[in-house]
Amino acid sequence: MRAVRAAAFATVLLAAPALGHNTGTPHTEAPGWTWDPTITAPLLLSALVFWTGWRRLTARSARGMPGLRRRALLFAAGWLVTAAALVSPLHEAGERSFAAHMLEHELLMLAGAPLLVLSEPLAVMLWAFPPRGRQALGGLAPGAVRDAWRMLTSPVSATLLQAAALWLWHAPALFDRALASDGWHVAQHLTFLVAALVFWSAMLARRTPDGIAALCLVVTSIVSGTLGALMAFATSPWYAGYARLGMAPFGLTPAEDQQFAGLLMWVPGGLVHAAAALVIMRRLLRDKPEEVAHAV
Repeated sequence: MRAVRAAAFATVLLAAPALGHNTGTPHTEAPGWTWDPTITAPLLLSALVFWTGWRRLTARSARGMPGLRRRALLFAAGWLVTAAALVSPLHEAGERSFAAHMLEHELLMLAGAPLLVLSEPLAVMLWAFPPRGRQALGGLAPGAVRDAWRMLTSPVSATLLQAAALWLWHAPALFDRALASDGWHVAQHLTFLVAALVFWSAMLARRTPDGIAALCLVVTSIVSGTLGALMAFATSPWYAGYARLGMAPFGLTPAEDQQFAGLLMWVPGGLVHAAAALVIMRRLLRDKPEEVAHAV
């Protein structure tokens, strides 16, 4: 259930910002900060609601303060990463550089999404509402929705979903359509976001066996790394929307800009999944001797 709430929260949080993109038009001015209310309002509102709920919870539960502090730190980190990706000059830079656009997506999918899932924000944010409001909001998801979410966040399903989202949206025809149309761009951002939330919810769920989670993370590292490597070694640009812009920032040609974007997906992106797999494997190996000793 916490995964459902986390996904709903982040989907609402980032749906509006996706409308702000307009890639494919040349820009000559330096990228600036994005103060569009459709971006800043959801960010500020989410922070205010979380803070209000957190304050009420801390006033009622002194014994649970360590866990609440941990949630607050995770939420703050995820919120700051999301804000940096969507409000800082990186957001506008993504309109003229595929590499900057890739970095924005990597921040959202590899940092913002897992941090938000770990913080379980809506469990805290519900406490910003009066008791009747909490009861009404807590009962919105019927049993069928919870069962569907549980099936969707099974490790294999979540891994396949994210892999399909990455490969399909980076196909030239579909990616160029997203660059040319605000509606398709919204769909692309939401797909990446939801796929990442589903994936990290599955990998971080207590019900997911450590060995399965580690294997899925390694597979994801290979899948995303392969796509990034194909971009990095390509000698011509895949996407007409960026090719029409000519020279990218820092004097990169469209092909070089794409190669840099591919490296971002291949190396840092692959390392995040591989590092997460190693952490889980370390936990699995650490717990194994205890299980053996207990059995003896």
